Amino acid sequence: QQSPAMEKVAGWYPGWHVALLYWTWLFLLTYGFTGAEITCRSCRSQVQPQQQPQQGLLMHLRTDRGEKEERRFLGEKGAERGQEAGAEDAGLQATLAPAGMKSGETRRVTGEPEKVAGERRPRAAAAAPAEARPPTTFALAGDSAHNQAMVHWSGHNSSVILILTKLYDYNLGSITESSLWRSTDYGTTYEKLNDKVGLKTILSYLYVCPTNKRKIMLLTDPEVESSLLISSDEGATYQKYRLNFYIHSLLFHPKQEDWILAYSQDQKLFSSVEFGRRWLLLHEGVTPNRFYWSMMGNGREADLVHLEARTVDGHAQYITCKMQNCSEATRSKPFPGYIDHNSLIVQGDYVFVQLTSGGRPHYYVSYRRSPFAQMKLPKYSLPKDMHVISTDENQVFAAVQEWNQNDTYNLYISDTRGVYFTLALENVKSSQGLEGNVMIDLYEVAGIKGMFLANKKIDNQVKTFITYNKGRDWSLLQAPHTDLRGNPIQCLLPYCSLHLHLKVSDNPYTSGNIASRDTAPSIIVASGNIGTELSDNDISMFVTSDAGNTWRQIFEEEHSVLYLDQGGVLVAMKHTSLPIRHLWLSFDEGRSWSKYSFTSLPLFVDGVLGEPGEETLIMTVFGHFSHRSEWQLVKVDYKSIFDRRCAEEDYRPWQLHSQGEACIMGAKRIYRKRKSEKKCMQGKYAGAMTSEPCVCTEADFDCDYGYERHSNGQCLPAFWYNPSSLSKDCSLGQSYLNSTGYRKVVSNNCTDGVRERYTAKPQQCPGKPPQGLRIVTADGRLTAEQGHNVTFLVQLEEGDLQRSLFQVDFGDGIAVSYANLSSTEDGIKHIYQNVGIFRVTVLVENSLGSDSAVLYLHVTCPLEHVHLSLPFVTTKNKEINATAVLWPSQVGTLTYVWWFGNNTEPLITLEGSITFTFSVEGMNTITVQVSAGNTILQDTKTIAVYEKFQSLRLSFSPNLDEYNPDIPEWRRDISRVVKRALVEVSCVKHVLVAVLPGLPTSAELFILPYQDATGEKKRTAANLEQISETLIQKLNQNLVHFELKPGVRILVHAAHLTAAPLVDLTPSHSGSAMLMLLSVVFVGLAVFVIYKFKRKIPGLNIYAQMQNEKDQEMVSPVSQRESIPNVPQSEMMSPEQLVDEKLEVHPIGSISTAAEPQSTKEIPTYVNG
Repeated sequence: QQSPAMEKVAGWYPGWHVALLYWTWLFLLTYGFTGAEITCRSCRSQVQPQQQPQQGLLMHLRTDRGEKEERRFLGEKGAERGQEAGAEDAGLQATLAPAGMKSGETRRVTGEPEKVAGERRPRAAAAAPAEARPPTTFALAGDSAHNQAMVHWSGHNSSVILILTKLYDYNLGSITESSLWRSTDYGTTYEKLNDKVGLKTILSYLYVCPTNKRKIMLLTDPEVESSLLISSDEGATYQKYRLNFYIHSLLFHPKQEDWILAYSQDQKLFSSVEFGRRWLLLHEGVTPNRFYWSMMGNGREADLVHLEARTVDGHAQYITCKMQNCSEATRSKPFPGYIDHNSLIVQGDYVFVQLTSGGRPHYYVSYRRSPFAQMKLPKYSLPKDMHVISTDENQVFAAVQEWNQNDTYNLYISDTRGVYFTLALENVKSSQGLEGNVMIDLYEVAGIKGMFLANKKIDNQVKTFITYNKGRDWSLLQAPHTDLRGNPIQCLLPYCSLHLHLKVSDNPYTSGNIASRDTAPSIIVASGNIGTELSDNDISMFVTSDAGNTWRQIFEEEHSVLYLDQGGVLVAMKHTSLPIRHLWLSFDEGRSWSKYSFTSLPLFVDGVLGEPGEETLIMTVFGHFSHRSEWQLVKVDYKSIFDRRCAEEDYRPWQLHSQGEACIMGAKRIYRKRKSEKKCMQGKYAGAMTSEPCVCTEADFDCDYGYERHSNGQCLPAFWYNPSSLSKDCSLGQSYLNSTGYRKVVSNNCTDGVRERYTAKPQQCPGKPPQGLRIVTADGRLTAEQGHNVTFLVQLEEGDLQRSLFQVDFGDGIAVSYANLSSTEDGIKHIYQNVGIFRVTVLVENSLGSDSAVLYLHVTCPLEHVHLSLPFVTTKNKEINATAVLWPSQVGTLTYVWWFGNNTEPLITLEGSITFTFSVEGMNTITVQVSAGNTILQDTKTIAVYEKFQSLRLSFSPNLDEYNPDIPEWRRDISRVVKRALVEVSCVKHVLVAVLPGLPTSAELFILPYQDATGEKKRTAANLEQISETLIQKLNQNLVHFELKPGVRILVHAAHLTAAPLVDLTPSHSGSAMLMLLSVVFVGLAVFVIYKFKRKIPGLNIYAQMQNEKDQEMVSPVSQRESIPNVPQSEMMSPEQLVDEKLEVHPIGSISTAAEPQSTKEIPTYVNG
């Protein structure tokens, strides 16, 4: 599954500019890890994104990684957690760049009568602020064809700006040109640095160290070369380093500025402790974007890396190892067994993995690197999908799609360990992103912990709800009382309310449908509508300055609203596909807006960037004057607007509340705000002034796991939950917490009050017999491979874990015992040396009772080869035996699927041998598929079916044995040569020659009836006898021969002992029957003589033994014995093409290969091996 990413911002723009502006926002620099990439939306060529690394998160957590493209969870705050303040403020100021601001019209958006809507010029509500310094414009000469740009502004009192422009050819799918520009005067002028990096060097990406913005890394285009250019002086000079791999993405260490992880295009992970100057291979087969620094979580070892990697057999495993030593001996596997692909998430104190078994996904969590525990949702939620939204404040906030949901998710909130989840809100709207990623309409308001906005689907209507206590209570939004013109709005709850679009920008330098900032905790700006439900029509812009209690309409069209000076200044830029030259500016939290011109000529705006930091007011607007013009960089300096810094008397206290309720999350929080009439620069954000705990009330408690809130507000047990059930961790003599049905909301700071009444009470653990014992394999499968470790997990729902004896019998004669289950938390490992089905039993006993569980494990070994053994030729309406012979012979539990002739319905058996009768003459095929675990192998053979045929045994010159390698290919070639020699001397074409395996070399000659195109049979039994006599005569006259190699001539003879004379199914006795009887008598006498005098004639004894072995290769269909000759399918489409292939494998089960010597056969059948 894919990580939730931003919705298409381009939805705001009509026409062909939609896609262009979307990619403008998409390629901006995220969090200072890479440069902001801006795409020209006014260029003629269709703008498309480069192939970017996919996040693909199964559980959809946001991750703090510096990659080419940063994807953000819908509803995530504008600034990434764990990021230093300066980086966040870059995002606050980035798009607030009204260049060369000039005094313009001012309009108020309060309910006062003088309010004027739209673009009409109202009376000024206040004196216009001082004008900014005149804007400066700089053109990136020579880059008019370039359609992408990446921008980095060092900030923190640095005047350096770096810009990388590129020409991306969408037909070739690569970058063909690039230019690097550098400014040292805040963007007034730029210098082109192509000569410093190499005139022929094509640059693809710009990376910046998040902990030291002076360190820059440029990546060359891998289509040309794989190199890094490294700078330690903000891009003034560079050193070039060749790479022996192609970088796909980078992950900088959150603390150590020189530590980097690099992911290559062939899924290898490299590490560097010298800022990319030297690299060490860490691991191969790493899943994309599934690698994390330990410091990103709660790990104490700064150089520890968490990663998900593929095993040799294609499974996924969770692995941890040191960044400079990740050998097999030093790796750790915290999760026993395999995990689902693309499921590892390391976020804060938590590690999440997913494991699917029985068609259902199961989610596991490790809190502070403790052993993994399965996440417990309500019993019948039966989740299909899960997205972890937040892990802030020692709690997991997750969205779960349950079995009966399609386009909605339920919100759940966990206990501190992330194990037990309770319902927070049902049916939250979701949608699909452009890349198939899931986006959930949930927004976490920045600056106020526990405050969320969500769009809930009710009776096919989507409505916006707000919570201040992390999902404990939700309410609709109160619509504004008046519109832009001051007209009253008739909108009464709950029938009518304000509804907001909650799609956030993927980029901190742009604004999405909704925006808030940590440094402006009460201000939220969003687009939406007023009515009974959320609509995509009649969208307006709204602002709240009291954290969602009241809202004001500010524009009738969508604008991108951005924060400046810690929210003391708001800048709004209209969403349009046309060039613009104006923007709106507000100094009083959106109550009034002034119009300013930032450029003299209309500009197609491609992006806006502000200097990082908390006190700076310099901004740069990027764009084009026309479709063919060069990049224009408009620098705007707002510092002159403010004539002083804010003093203490310029602020007022503001108390956070929810519709008058001051106690939120168990505390009263009072912030300080700049007075709206004061025009001073705030500078560094001071945060909340005071926080005073409140007395606990019922509102501070949520329902505990297994309990549901009823209409009367009480939390009562769900029908599936047994409150008296005790955990397996509860041992006699210990105590446990007996739930009251309530649990305090995590991070709630209330004290006293009803806390004692609702808090779980400790009680002594009573003795209890074990119940709910289960044994499963770590990977959830019931198959294992011979000679490999199998990990069993023993689970107990209830009972005294510490005082119970566990016995595990593996079913192969080996059993183990454990004094308690805690010693088996990592699983019980066992290796089976034999294949078969094993009954694995586990027994747990304590003084009060016992329980047992059984698992049947199928142990197999890999099936390597299937060989279908059946006759070359058989007679009509006579049963034949088809046998599937396997290698290795002992594989385990198998299923055989058979297809005969043109039958479309297969026959399924558990036995490897089957009999079948063909009623139609001609060539017929038999196919068998053998299923062993996850492996299915197939073999197909062709058999000739006739009413009668003649067969003769052939022998060869003894010197042929010297050249016989005894392989199927050699036998097929010799068969073809012998047949050609026979046809040359006899002109009989309808014969089949099959050289048999083994030594001495021999063959079988089949004389087949001929049938012309009219269907008239031309050969009778007498004809076949006559042809047989002719062939024997030719053979005995040494007329049949062939040249094996120069100087090596091989004669073909009719063997004196033939096991198969004429085959005739007519009732009358023929000469062939007499010949058969004589052959039987002769063979019997020969065997008797050899046996009687075997000590005196050792040579004959050896020959008899070899001949006996050869006889065993020809099997009667009624005896389930097989013969070795084999004919591949490709050579059995006609009787002339039937040849043999050696049977190289052994049979399985009870199918025997030892045939009793038989000297007579009523109807001999020769095995097509």
